[in-house]
This record gives sequence, structure tokens and C-alpha cells, in this order.
Amino acid sequence: MPQHTPEITETGQCMECNGADSLVATLVNSGVEVCFANPGTSEMHFVSALDRIPGMRAVLCLFEGVATGAADGYARMTGKPACTLLHLGPGFANGMANLHNARKGQSPVVNIVGDHATYHERYDAPLTSNVVGFAEAISHWVRRPRSARSVALDAAEAVRAARVAPGQVATLILPADTAWLPAERPAPGLEAPGPAPVYQDAIEGAAKALTNGKKTAILLRGAVLYGDGLNAAGCVAAKTGATLFCDTFTPRMRSGAGAPVVERLPYRGKDVLARLDEFEQLLLVGAESPVSFFAYPGQESWLTPPHCAILTLAHASEDGNSALIRLAEAVDAAPDCPMVELAPPSLPADGPLTAEAAMRIVAALLPENAIVTDEGITSTLPYANMLAQAAPHDYLALTGGSIGGILPLSTGAAVAAPDRKVVCLEGDGSAMYTVQSLWTQARENLDVVTVLYANRSYAVLNQELKLVRAASKGDKALALLDLHNPSLDWVRIAEGLGVEAVRAETTQGFADALRAALSAKGPRLIEAVL
Repeated sequence: MPQHTPEITETGQCMECNGADSLVATLVNSGVEVCFANPGTSEMHFVSALDRIPGMRAVLCLFEGVATGAADGYARMTGKPACTLLHLGPGFANGMANLHNARKGQSPVVNIVGDHATYHERYDAPLTSNVVGFAEAISHWVRRPRSARSVALDAAEAVRAARVAPGQVATLILPADTAWLPAERPAPGLEAPGPAPVYQDAIEGAAKALTNGKKTAILLRGAVLYGDGLNAAGCVAAKTGATLFCDTFTPRMRSGAGAPVVERLPYRGKDVLARLDEFEQLLLVGAESPVSFFAYPGQESWLTPPHCAILTLAHASEDGNSALIRLAEAVDAAPDCPMVELAPPSLPADGPLTAEAAMRIVAALLPENAIVTDEGITSTLPYANMLAQAAPHDYLALTGGSIGGILPLSTGAAVAAPDRKVVCLEGDGSAMYTVQSLWTQARENLDVVTVLYANRSYAVLNQELKLVRAASKGDKALALLDLHNPSLDWVRIAEGLGVEAVRAETTQGFADALRAALSAKGPRLIEAVL
């Protein structure tokens, strides 16, 4: 196939395009500025177009799950989609786990998936698969153009679909011949519908409930946890005596000094039921009623107590921020109300490093305006409340429960916010799913400090073994939950991927290592041996 060089105008439009040129130009026209890529043969014309069409940053990821997880992190911090570039059905399948997390996190993501040329499908070549079926299993919107001339409009519609509130996964499957054949001009960006307004009846109903004397919990999720409505929610709580909650694993939350007090629901279902038992009303803002993460024998899955009435102020697709501001006015809440004051925990005394001591040190040393990403599970969940009075920061959690999401998420967040320090709290078992993220962080010189909790175990699964009443002391069962023999050497792993790393086994050693990492620029890893 001869090299095709289109004419590029001053505005970045291509005059004589092939399908790949029109696709890249349309993505740029639609506001997509970053592509997290793991390309193959079918995507080579897209790769080539990146050199000809200005405005798109290309970030190479060595595994598709890194690309999709990074797109999730980028979307959470910018509110707009990046695109991924994936290779046929197997490449898309490799990225599905973190697309699941993105879907549960309501992140806008646009996947570009190369496929065999339309005329090549009938030969059932080795990489032929039901890529449309794979995509439909996890995407809100899927399209596979049959003509190079329709690629541009399809791309514009993919971005619009991803931007539909509160955020969707859109997948455009691009047959190779639609990439290399001639196409018409790129398409302009299409306007996506924003969040729907909340009816006045819902505002009045919530205000009435909050002033009826019943004890009320307000469960927040989505943009209200970092937008203008968060302060309004704090003022509503201060005025009415309501208690603010968020999900255990929330996509993004403004936390620390200057934010209102928002309590995270416990992880275990029985603990959620116990915590909510004192409330007579549960007001939902962008959230769903809480349910247990898993089913357990003899335990409830539905976690709202029977005596607690459920009301909805705003659905996820509605403008919860504006609704909370209007609700604050309706209950006559003061515009300025008390917020969390800066009071980080003191540093622990020296001694063997524990998970609690590590979190205490992170909270004490956290720089202002950092981004904290958390998949530490058993090492962090019990102690995450220590961050509540730390320096102001954004907190991002693993939303869909598919482990291996946080290293890529941190990568995408760092691309999205290069002027902010990312502090990644990660477990050793989870990190092995997407360890390739460290290489991308090194290549792009991303400002990420990874605290790698090395407890040499899938510790949460040891708990689950008992909770599902499958407890065993047999060697075979316990060996499947253990990471010894051999133990992972995270210093050597990180350094082999281009990231500076140190090991800490004491509280003083960890504090010294974290200070040094926070004062430097670029990726660092601390293996916190527990």
C-alpha cells in the first residue's frame, strides 16, 4: 500500500484523507487530546496518521489493560474522554477488565479497535473473532463502519456517546480497509447532552424530608463529590443535622482540609447495615442504594435497613451539583459553613512497618493538591479515614472491583494533571495484573509515587475464604492465596521497568523514603514490606 500524505490546513483539517486520517482529525476536532495505545497490524494507518494530524498525544502502553485503565484515570480527572487504540478482538478482551472499572466509575472512554479488512473476514484468519460481541458486552455504544467515508461521522458520534452524562464507554471498531481507503473530510465535534436538570418537585421533596425531624443520611456519588455541590451538601448537613456518606469505592472525591466531612460506607455489608441502622431516611444524590459487594451465606445483600425510607434528589444522569445548591437554598442553609481543618496525624514512632503506620505517614506527608489513588484493599481500607484531615487532595478508588486498575489509573491521572503529584497506594497482588504501567510512567516521566504494600498475600481472599464459609487449612487452598515461594522483589521489578525504587521495612525508613520520593519529580516506587 503506497504512503498517503494528505494536505493539512492551518486548522488541522486534512483535505485528501484516508479513513485513518479522517478518524484522527475528527477525534481532535471532538476534543480528544490523548490516545493510550497498544497497536497492531490493523491499526498501522491510525499510527501513521498521528504523525500527520496535529493535536493528539500518543502514549504507548505495553498491555491493553494499562491503556483502558489509563483512559479511566484520565477521564476521572478531566471529565472528558481519551481514546484507546486496541488490536482486534483479543486486544479488546485484554482491556475489558479495566473497561469494566471505567463503566462502573461512569468514565467517558472512546475505544478505537482495529479489525480485519471487510473482505478478509470470510477467511477466518487466526485473529478473527466476534469483536462486536466483545464490545457490546462492556460498552454503552458500539459501531463498526463498513465504508471509509462514514468513519469521520462515526468517530464524532462515538465521542458524543462517551460524553453522555454521567459518562459512557463507546467503542468504534475500524476494519483495516476503512482506514486505508479514501475518505471525505473530517467531521466536526458533536455536542453531547449535559446532565438533565432536577425538577423543582424533587428539591421541595428533599427539603421537606430534611426538615421533618427524622434522622437522615445523604449518600453522594459522581461529580457532586468534587464539584460545586459538595460545599452545598456540607452546608445542608450543617443546617439539618444530616450525615454525608459516599460509596466505599467512589470514582473521585475531594477530600482533606477545606472539604466537608463525608464518611465512606464500610466495605462489609453487615457493617453498612449496622452503620445505617440509626437513620430513618436515606437521600440519594447521584448514587444507588447500597448493596453488598458479594453475597454471603446468611447475610443480607440489600443494605438499606427496612425502617429507612429511600428518597432521590438526583439520579446519576441529572445535575446533582445544581440540585444540591438549590437544596441548600430551600432549607435556608448558610452559604459558609464549617469545613474540615488541616490536622494530619502525627508520625508514628520508629519500629517495624505496619499498614496503619504507613497510612499515617502518607496522611502526614501528603502534599497539597495531590491525587491519591487507592487499591491497597486490606492494607488501606481500615485506615483511609486518616486522609480526612490531611492536605487537600482528590481521592480515586477502584470502582468496579476488577483488581489491577490502580497502577493504570494513576498513569492516566498523571497524564491528565501533570502539575499534581499522584500518590498511588497499591497491593502487591493487584499490582502484578498491570505492572507494565510502571514502564509507561517511566517513559512519559509521569509524577507518580507508588507505595507498594508487600504483604506477600492475597490478604483479602484469606478473609473471604472464611466469610463464604469455605474456610480451609489445607495446603492447596492456602497456597492459592499466598505470594511467597518465590517472593516478589518489587525494587528489582520497578527498576527493570525504569522506575527508581527503594524498600522500607521500618516506619522511619518508610517516612524517609516517602519524603524523598515526594520531593523528586518523576515516577518512584517504595516497597513497603509489612
